[in-house]
Amino acid sequence: MKCPFCSENNNKVIDSRLSKDGNEIRRRRECIDCSRRFTTYEHIEEIPVMIVKKDGRREVFNRDKVRIGLQKACQKRDISMHDIESFIGDLERDLRETGEKEILSGVVGEKIMLKLQGLDDVAYVRFASVYREFKDVNDFVSELKSLLSDQKVK
Repeated sequence: MKCPFCSENNNKVIDSRLSKDGNEIRRRRECIDCSRRFTTYEHIEEIPVMIVKKDGRREVFNRDKVRIGLQKACQKRDISMHDIESFIGDLERDLRETGEKEILSGVVGEKIMLKLQGLDDVAYVRFASVYREFKDVNDFVSELKSLLSDQKVK
């Protein structure tokens, strides 16, 4: 590991700690040559999950894109950033556990919708309006009727 200050490879680990979520190790290091300290993080290198878009393009699953969509859907709702991050972590774990290297974007969208429906009805309808490309008020009304009938069944 190169020292970020003097670029020498000669350093020692002073302290190692597991992160709160247990997915990475934080290491404090000290450079033997310049005596400065720096932090490194060690984590498992995972094979990226590829998302196959409607038009056939493929792109790596992007937590930031999901976060932005969820933040818009959850805007002015009583949903914390911690809940959103947990939501995204669960979603990514679900996608990895499928064992598939490529997943259709429609599958991802439906998983998000299903999870959102259990989290917050308003956020669910907001997300659905963009994801399902509602064209007019009738699409909203139809989705709301479906949501209300699902709640009556429960």
